[in-house]
Amino acid sequence: MPVLRLLICLIVLTFPALAPAQTQDTQDRTTTGGATTLEDILARQRGEAVDDSYRSDNTGQGNAEGLLGQLGTRGVASDSDVYRALRYGSADVTVSNNGPAASVLIQDGGMWWLAFRTGPLREYGTYILAGMLAVLVLFFLIRGRIRIDGEKTGRTVLRFTSFERFGHWLFAGSFLILGLTGLLTLYGRDVLIPIFGKEGFAAIAQACKWLHNNLAWAFMLGLIIVTLNWIAHNIPNRTDLKWLAAGGGLFTKGSHPPAKKFNAGQKIIFWACILLGVSISLSGLSLLFPFEMPLFAKTFSIANATGIPQALGLNLPVQMSPQEEMQYAQLWHVMVAYVFIAIILAHIYLGSIGMEGAFDAMGTGEVEEQWAREHHSLWLEEVQDKEAGKAAASPAE
Repeated sequence: MPVLRLLICLIVLTFPALAPAQTQDTQDRTTTGGATTLEDILARQRGEAVDDSYRSDNTGQGNAEGLLGQLGTRGVASDSDVYRALRYGSADVTVSNNGPAASVLIQDGGMWWLAFRTGPLREYGTYILAGMLAVLVLFFLIRGRIRIDGEKTGRTVLRFTSFERFGHWLFAGSFLILGLTGLLTLYGRDVLIPIFGKEGFAAIAQACKWLHNNLAWAFMLGLIIVTLNWIAHNIPNRTDLKWLAAGGGLFTKGSHPPAKKFNAGQKIIFWACILLGVSISLSGLSLLFPFEMPLFAKTFSIANATGIPQALGLNLPVQMSPQEEMQYAQLWHVMVAYVFIAIILAHIYLGSIGMEGAFDAMGTGEVEEQWAREHHSLWLEEVQDKEAGKAAASPAE
């Protein structure tokens, strides 16, 4: 009989048209004792969803009387029953700690996370970063470096104090290292193993993990300092509309729309950094303290209540295992990071080789007066008015 069954399986697999045309709803498993059928296997091979409730609801737990005496010294449950119970979370597990994920020994749904992380996530994330680099290179080739049009005065104006520069570099420097170590972690197996070997990559990955985990605190501190320093200067106003209408003068030589301490483009980057910074910090904290900060089940529940996900054809889960919470947190962390890095690449370009005199603002803190007149004329007038007021108020010599 086993030989006959094997021959039948081989024939059906060789000639799929001979397979019985039945759906999962009409499966009769009485002859198999509830075991997986050939149609189940073929459906999985075709990528179809298979109703496995006949397994998840029949793990052998709580059915000891029917199994007594069948397996002798091996106990009242077969190995398949035990592993099935572990897979579907119905096993009676004794653990050494009481953590929220301690009783989940096998997370059955984790493969979607791995497939998405190594597939679409990396693919489209690479497109985002490569696309931004391509745009910046093209912009440089067409526009060139944005020079100071007028004659330089030789006088400088204090643009940022030492504390403002400290907050900026703490935020920016930690982000650059976090971005680099994160990308090495994500792409390292494919890129670094061929160069350094598995042992070399293991050492690099361990160093990246240590840096990423510990510099996260510097990033969050820098985020707080930057927010407190500049939030008052980044409130949108009507001047920003004029700046945007003129394209910021970025595309036309000699065009310098008025702006205060921060123009509309800088304000967009500021608010993007704040929103993305808060979001990536929350998901990062969830990853730093595993299973202690579940974020997504509650978030999805609130989102579903709005009806928007359903209108978009999405079915957001509201019940998750601790492992699933961590998987969603990790994916969100990476997605935000891709967008964040792309924005910062544009910021770095304009603040360095893209615009003459821009780096001085965060280098020495002082900028050429003519640069300030061309790019932040309203702010320069405010600074000069304050200086004139102080001079008038001081006693004459």
